[in-house]
Amino acid sequence: MKIQKRAPRASYRLRPWGTFLLLFCCVLLIHPTIAQKNILQQILKQHAADWDTLLQQPEKYQVQIVYTQIDRDAQNRPTFKTFTHGVDTNRYFYPASTIKMPTALLALEKINSLSIRDLDKYSPMITGAGRYPQRPVVEDTSAENGMPSVAHYIRKVFLVSDNDAHNRLYEFLGQAQLNQQLYEKGYRSSRILHRLSVSGFDAEGNRHTNPVSFNGLNKLLYHQGEVYSQWAAKLNLRQQVRGKGYENSEGNIVNEPFDFRERNFISILDLHRILTAVMLPEGVAPHERFHLTEDDYRFVWQCMSELPRESRYPKYPAPNYWDSYVKFLLFGDSKEPMPNNIRIFNKVGVAYGFLTDIAYVVDFDNKVEFLLSATIHVNENQIYNDGVYEYETIGHPFLAKLGRAIHAYEKNRPRKYAPDLSKYQR
Repeated sequence: MKIQKRAPRASYRLRPWGTFLLLFCCVLLIHPTIAQKNILQQILKQHAADWDTLLQQPEKYQVQIVYTQIDRDAQNRPTFKTFTHGVDTNRYFYPASTIKMPTALLALEKINSLSIRDLDKYSPMITGAGRYPQRPVVEDTSAENGMPSVAHYIRKVFLVSDNDAHNRLYEFLGQAQLNQQLYEKGYRSSRILHRLSVSGFDAEGNRHTNPVSFNGLNKLLYHQGEVYSQWAAKLNLRQQVRGKGYENSEGNIVNEPFDFRERNFISILDLHRILTAVMLPEGVAPHERFHLTEDDYRFVWQCMSELPRESRYPKYPAPNYWDSYVKFLLFGDSKEPMPNNIRIFNKVGVAYGFLTDIAYVVDFDNKVEFLLSATIHVNENQIYNDGVYEYETIGHPFLAKLGRAIHAYEKNRPRKYAPDLSKYQR
């Protein structure tokens, strides 16, 4: 074996400033963001009186925030700078209804991928029942034509976070396809394993999804039989078993920790990236995007930003529904009408004391746009499923104040080019 000799080491001496520069460069290699100030942390400090109590107890409230600044060039192309607080992709939190966002987008993508003539998101969608406790759907009286469809379910998902609407899209996709598509797009800190707020389904039951048919004018366009599929996500998550107890289906308190190991999960970073991909697809890598048509994008943007009072089908009358019913950032602490110059394209989640909002905020008057995602855990008694959470007293005020603080900063942030936001206007 031939041993190669090491080249002789050069002999030199660093001057004091050279030593400092070398050490600083080494630090930058380890922490590439150290040279850039975390603007989010500065904003949080400036408004410390609003939330210091929460942020100083990270294990109790488990606040996670992702804030992205958007800058445009002369051609209106976006670039991003992202800042975070408390983000930990390996710590479990229950995403609740935020998982409806990727489910809705993938349902649209599946319709497009089938490439069947006359089949689109508006085609009547009939859901059957293959086994107990599956339930069929053959009509929808809240739709203009009285029929369910992928488009109508998506409207319900974003306008008021309807659980049954999500479940029907979940059944159309199937557990494995839904998760595999997210995985292939690079959203790998996720698992969507079950329907929402419907009784009778255990882990095995959620792997079985209903037969689905789409009808055209006096003809069957597509039929998908009952599907069995399974997804086993390889996630290393902490705090999946938590709390002092939980309320069972009989209404009794069980004094044991609550088990989330077979519950849905998606990290706040993945949710933030998915929202970026649907709102600003030109700014993300092609493999991260959803395969949507231009009409799909306009449709989704309308659904995500439309207020309950603006909807005709379905109708969501006051006082049961108000402008900020599912708009927690900026306006979650008020039931007053939202200003016309601000549109929020978002998806919220509320369950088990976890309160989350994933939002793209546009202020047309001030030429402002930004992405902001945040989650907080408010469960003082540490009992799950008892309905006793501090949403109104802690959660909603926190998210509203956070959104207003970021918006105030963005209004004064200098931009070389003002963004053209006209495509987001209705």
